[in-house]
Amino acid sequence: MKRIYVNEKWCLGCHLCEYYCAFANSGKNDMVKALKNITINPRIRIEEHNNVSFAVSCRHCEEPLCVKSCITGALTIKDGVISVNSDKCVGCYTCILSCPYGCISPSDQGAIQKCELCVKNAGGSPACVKGCPNKAIEWVER
Repeated sequence: MKRIYVNEKWCLGCHLCEYYCAFANSGKNDMVKALKNITINPRIRIEEHNNVSFAVSCRHCEEPLCVKSCITGALTIKDGVISVNSDKCVGCYTCILSCPYGCISPSDQGAIQKCELCVKNAGGSPACVKGCPNKAIEWVER
């Protein structure tokens, strides 16, 4: 299965991946109209430590603790992609606590949000990868 990989040596810390992610999940056709005058809440985020920048997003683990800890079955795995069913989520945040990578966060629309590899939008190819100007984020089979 293809996964997102980040080469921190190439990451500029520009945060464009965050904007492309927020736009892809906005449901709108125009980036300016979708993101102008709002605080974005992307499913990927840039972390910066000791002058090293890198993107953090769901790793779609083979044996995910978040799915195992979900008390309602709102998190499921299909074809290697961990997805959220917002209708089932009760907002207990057990998945947020159990994710060892910190890749699940509270959502503005529903209880939680996480990267779903843009399978529901952006043509099935992650928008963060397309939007990275330095190609630091890759969508590859390994």
